[in-house]
Amino acid sequence: MDFDFSDDQEQLRDAVRKYVDKGYTFDRRRAAEKAGGFDAAAYAELAELGLTGLYVPEDDGGMGMGPIEGMVVMEELGRGMVMEPLAQSLIAGAVLAGYADAATRAAWLPGVASGEKLVTLAYQERGSRYALDAIAGKAHQAPGGYVLNATKSIVAAGDKADAYIVSAKVNSVMGLFLVERESAGVSTRGYNTQGGGRAAEVAFKNAPATLITTQGQSALEHAVDIGIAATCAEAVGVMDKTLDITAEYMNTRKQFGVAISSFQALRHRMADMKMQLELARSMSYYASLKLNAPAPERRAAMARAKYQLGTSMRFISQQAVQLHGGIGVTDEYIVSHYFRKLTELEMSFGDTLHHLGEVSARIQDTAGVFA
Repeated sequence: MDFDFSDDQEQLRDAVRKYVDKGYTFDRRRAAEKAGGFDAAAYAELAELGLTGLYVPEDDGGMGMGPIEGMVVMEELGRGMVMEPLAQSLIAGAVLAGYADAATRAAWLPGVASGEKLVTLAYQERGSRYALDAIAGKAHQAPGGYVLNATKSIVAAGDKADAYIVSAKVNSVMGLFLVERESAGVSTRGYNTQGGGRAAEVAFKNAPATLITTQGQSALEHAVDIGIAATCAEAVGVMDKTLDITAEYMNTRKQFGVAISSFQALRHRMADMKMQLELARSMSYYASLKLNAPAPERRAAMARAKYQLGTSMRFISQQAVQLHGGIGVTDEYIVSHYFRKLTELEMSFGDTLHHLGEVSARIQDTAGVFA
């Protein structure tokens, strides 16, 4: 199998890395976090690079690219801990392009591609414990369309989005619906996330909604799998930069008159961190390569990848703080922000224990020496 990136993919990586290094500095990120965790100007800059239209077909105004390009972009954004929810644009582009009717596509996809419209996925509910079919939200037909009642939690940039892709049951079947934030009956309560970004609790009370698809279960699984692959790639970028920062610190921090990087025990810990990073990178590649596979194969691959990424994220973030000592937990020093970002990513789209359960559930028929 060829794991080399094409020239176009490398050029895309280079363009995003240059933007992150020069346009999304740590100081800018801290200012955005203190201002609420979402920088509209930064999101517009991502749109100018064409990134918001990455998964939007060319006929709808996007770039029409695929999972590998998405992985390359998310890795580079992870290196700079970019808070603006590009993964949500990838999800919205793919879901609307793949499941919505022509009128809905025409109304929303060009805006998603240009960055003028931010559409985020609203699917989690209190007590669902990451189960996609554990929803209480309901929708029913009304004159002119549908009316939706639900309360969704931890909606990315929920009080800044223009619209939501919402899961709800209609006649005992799960459907996905498009609901505009400014519609009657929609209320939001925004807050900063652990990693510095923006999320909200969103309540829908008799809110007018547009049906995207009645194949809600399969469409939602597809949307979440896109989110998992994007999260894995972003986490690789965060961990890669965390390792670089830790190595630089160890080469400059001196104890007993020598750099602490000369201590063998600490070098072994850095080697273990590097090993976990490469394990995570390989599983991120695996997730992206399986994103267009048949649903059962794709779902199993995402669970395996997210489990390994969660394990690696926890190990690398904890070791980085330990190797820095007390300064590693101060808000003024950058590595503490990488620690918090990894903590958040580990719990996004299902935490490590959840995905361990998913992996286990999918191998029960073939596990063991007597299978």
